[in-house]
Formats: sequence, C-alpha cells, structure tokens
Amino acid sequence: MEVQGRIKMIGETQTFGNNGFRKREIVVTTEEQYPQHIMVEFVQDKTDLLNSYKEGQEVKISINLRGREWVNPQGETKYFNSIQGWRIEALQTDASSDNLPPVPPADAFEPAGDLNEEDHDDLPF
Repeated sequence: MEVQGRIKMIGETQTFGNNGFRKREIVVTTEEQYPQHIMVEFVQDKTDLLNSYKEGQEVKISINLRGREWVNPQGETKYFNSIQGWRIEALQTDASSDNLPPVPPADAFEPAGDLNEEDHDDLPF
C-alpha cells in the first residue's frame, strides 16, 4: 500500500526502553477533495530514511498496516492500529523540472526568409 502527499511534519527520532527501540513519525497531507493528515511511523533502522526529507516536499510512502490486541488490567480487550512506513521517495512536480533545458523566448528565433512556392519538398503530404 502507499500514501502520497505533502510532508506536513517530521518528528525527531524517539528511543524507548532498554532494548533501544527507535521510532520516528512523519505526517503527510493528502491532496484530494478532503485532504487527510496521515501519520506514518518508521521504526528501527528505517528512521534514517527520513533524514533527507523536509517539510513541504511531495512524497510517496510505502506502508504496512499493523494491528495488535492488548488486554488492560481490568480484563478489557483493546485493539490498536498503526501505519508503518518502510520506503519513502520524493515525487517530481511540474514546477521542479530543473533537469530540463530552458526554453528560449520566441523572439530569440529569426523569422523564416522568403519562401518560394516553387521550392517543393519530396514529402507526400
């Protein structure tokens, strides 16, 4: 599954417990009729994937949905869901086509000289 949108927030890496569990959260705002703010968490070594991204950037994140069951001290069963990212990539936008050569202005071209009707091409049309 994938989530696509603009980065709203990238959190700091958090470390939990003695085992060194690491987690880092990112919020992506989808671009649709009713934009959604989707929080995706990256865990362990995947937290480093977010280092080269910044707020405002358009990205596509590959995700897995995770669910778990927990029984509280009163014996009630609770269910929790999380969205875990495992890959992120920047999306190219039309405004960021920096690798294309610049288009020269129209007045940079010389107008065609006199065209003779007698000059015929070999083209069939």
